[in-house]
Amino acid sequence: MSVIDRLTDEFARLPGIGRKTALRLVHHLMKGSREDIHRLARALVDVAEHIRPCRVCGNFSEHELCSICADPRRDRSVICVVEEAYEVGAIERTGQFAGLFHVLGGRLSPLDGVGPEELHVDALLDRIRASDGEVREVILATNASVEGEATAVYLEHEIRPLGPRVTRLARGIPVGSDLEYVDGTTLGQALAGRREMG
Repeated sequence: MSVIDRLTDEFARLPGIGRKTALRLVHHLMKGSREDIHRLARALVDVAEHIRPCRVCGNFSEHELCSICADPRRDRSVICVVEEAYEVGAIERTGQFAGLFHVLGGRLSPLDGVGPEELHVDALLDRIRASDGEVREVILATNASVEGEATAVYLEHEIRPLGPRVTRLARGIPVGSDLEYVDGTTLGQALAGRREMG
C-alpha cells in the first residue's frame, strides 16, 4: 500500500470524511509546503501526547482537571450531562450555563453493543453521591435521537433516587422558523414542552 493510500485511509476513518474527501485532503497537503505538513504532524503528536480526559468530568484537557472543573467560580450545584466532549464547547459558547459538565463518552445503543458499562455513568453517579447533596440539579443534554432519549430515560431512573432534580433540555421550534416548515416531531415536542407566558 502506498503512502498516499495509507494517509487517505487514515483520513477516511474520521467521522464525516468519505474516501473522496480524504483523497482531496491528502492532495491538498501534498500541494502545500513541507512545513505545513510537519506543522500538522506536530499538532497531531501533541494531541496524542498531551490531551487526556479530565479526571472529574471526562472533558478533554491538557491537565488533570479541565479548565471548567478547575474554575472555582463555576456553580457546583448543577451538572450538565452531554454525550461527547465536543458538546461541552457548544453549550459553553451560548454563555448561558455556569455549572459543571459530565461527558458520558457516547450514548446507549444496544444494537451497537453500547450499554451503561461502556459509558461513564458510574462516574456520574459517584460524583453525585460524593457531593453530599451539593449537586441539586442534573441537566440531561443528550441528543434528540432514539438512543439519546433512551440514554436520558435510563439516567433519570438512576439519578432521581440520589436526590437531585433531573431536567432535560427543552425541545422545540428554532427561532426564526415558520410553523409550516417545521417537522411534526419537532412541533409535537414544542407543544408538549410549552410554558406559561410572563
